[in-house]
Formats: sequence, structure tokens, C-alpha cells
Amino acid sequence: MKNVQKTAASVDFHMENLKRRMRYMAVFAVLLAAFVVITVVNITWGNVDISMPDILKIIFFREGSEMEYNIIWKIRLPRILMAAILGGALSLSGFLLQTFFENPIAGPFVLGISSGAKMVVAIAMICFLKKYNFVSSYTLIIAAFTGSLLSLAFILLLSRKIRHMATLLVGGIMIGYICSAVTDFLVTFAEDSDIVNLHGWSLGSFSGMSWSNVQVSAAVVGVTVILTFLLSKPIGAFQLGEAYAQSMGVNIKVFRVAILLLSSILSATVTAFAGPISFVGIAVPFLVKRALNSARPLVVIPGTFLGGAVFCMFCDLIARLAFAPMELNISTVTSIFGAPVVIFMMLKGKKANA
Repeated sequence: MKNVQKTAASVDFHMENLKRRMRYMAVFAVLLAAFVVITVVNITWGNVDISMPDILKIIFFREGSEMEYNIIWKIRLPRILMAAILGGALSLSGFLLQTFFENPIAGPFVLGISSGAKMVVAIAMICFLKKYNFVSSYTLIIAAFTGSLLSLAFILLLSRKIRHMATLLVGGIMIGYICSAVTDFLVTFAEDSDIVNLHGWSLGSFSGMSWSNVQVSAAVVGVTVILTFLLSKPIGAFQLGEAYAQSMGVNIKVFRVAILLLSSILSATVTAFAGPISFVGIAVPFLVKRALNSARPLVVIPGTFLGGAVFCMFCDLIARLAFAPMELNISTVTSIFGAPVVIFMMLKGKKANA
């Protein structure tokens, strides 16, 4: 009788495991299909119509008119790749912050981290443009990283005094408003005519991306994603509780510092190149975890990155074409699609607590 029960339990376990794997495969298949479709649509749709055969010739054989070649290689492809890389980075940053704060509403934009990065980047751009007439990509990333850490430092100081998470999130929002006000002041009263471009950047946009931007962001984000993967087991243990993580040999202090540094680098890279982008870091991790029906880091990390890439590429497509030739700010579009998800999360949380 015991053997029969063990066999039945084993069969149920394997069936459940199979269903879980099938679900993972289905979600990743949908995300990959969406990524391919949106990539093709982004390349083909624009203010200038270019046929698919001409696009294929330009991409694979470098043949075509000079104007069409420049549109594909110097405008559309770098922009698409940056939207994918930075969208994935922002989503993963949100997932790490949610793990750290143990709250699904935590994200780089809500906590004021993006605003802090924006403020320091604006200061760096103004100083460097006045002295050297150019700003390197690495300078922008370092400036954004510094701003992110400053905002995080204030939030962590608040967390020592404020134990209630909702109040802490409000504190993060206030920090974000203060940083945004300082940035707007700097941009408004900047004397150099070149700094006019800061206004568009400060509202968030993937326009004006170059291949050098793609190379730098891909290198920084790629290394950070690999390091995040290496933390998959500690993250999984931490999700089950701090005491459990310690019993599994996780050094909590080092782990927390690593999580904060990785999330800051990811959000800083996004802010340095595209400006602040709202709601992606909250909405995408929630949707991916809900679709996978799992919080396992080994599947959530790639799923979140891919989901963020698809989400930002889709939003960028809407931003470009909704009122063409006029272009919307990317944060406007991400807010339209991301804010309802956050509201749903809050309502769902209230029902769960009722």
C-alpha cells in the first residue's frame, strides 16, 4: 500500500513538474514571437516607407540607396536595439529592487532612483558641455550611477526610521520630486544653447541613439545581467525569508549590497541614455511572474529581461507613430500601459489582505 502511495505521489510530482515546464516554454515562446514581430514592425514602419525586400538587402548585403541605408543602419536599428537593451535592464532593475524591499510596488522610478540619476546626469552634461563641448557615454553612466546611489542612500536612511513600507514608498516619491525639481531648474536656466537637448532627454526618449551607445550599453548591461544570474540561488533563498537565506549560507549584508549595486547600475544605464522611464520596472516583473506563475529567479530573470525589451519596443513604436511626425515621450506611453497594471496590483493586494 505504501509503495502504491509513493508511486502515485511520484507520478503527481512529475506531472506537476511537466506542467510547470510546459508553461515556462509557452511563456518564453510567446515572448520570443512578440520580440521578433515587434522588431520587424519597428524596422519596417516609420515616416519613410521602405519595402521589406529593400530592408533585407540593406541589412544583409549593405545594398540600397544612401538615404534608406542611413535610415535603417543609423536611425532605426540602433534605436530598436537600445529600446530592447534598456527596456530589459529597467525591468530587471525593478525585479531586484522588489526582491530587496520585499514589495511589488518598489521600482527605480517610484523610489526616486531614476530621478536622482537624472539630476546628476543633467549636472554632468551641463558641466562637460560648457568645458569640453561633448560628454562621453561612460561619463553619463558614472554620473547616473552616482545619482542612483545618492537616492538609494536617502531611502535606506529613511528605512531605518520608517518601518511601514507604504510610508517608505511615499518618501521615495518625495525624493523623486525633489530631484526632478532640481533637474528642471538646471535645464530651464542653463545658458548654453546646446543644453536645449536636455529638455527632451529629461522627459525620456530612445531617439538619437548611435551604435556607440549600443556597444556601451550592451557591455554594461550584459555584464550586470550575468552577475544577476550568478545571484539566482541567493535570490531564491532570500525570497523564502531572511532567516532561511542565512541558514543556506547567504551573507545577507553582502547580498543586499550586491542587489542594490546591480539594480543601480541597470537603472543608471537606462537613465544615462534614455532619461527616466516610468512604470516599466514595476509592471513588467509583475506581469512576467504572473504569466510564469512562479517567482523562481532562474526563469523570472530572463523572462523579465525579455518582457521588458518587448514592452519598451512596443511603447517606442507607439511613441514614434501615434502622432507622426510628432513624437511622444516614451514615459508618456509607458505610463498609459504601465499605470493600470500598478492599479490592478494594488487592488489585488487589498483583496488578498481583506
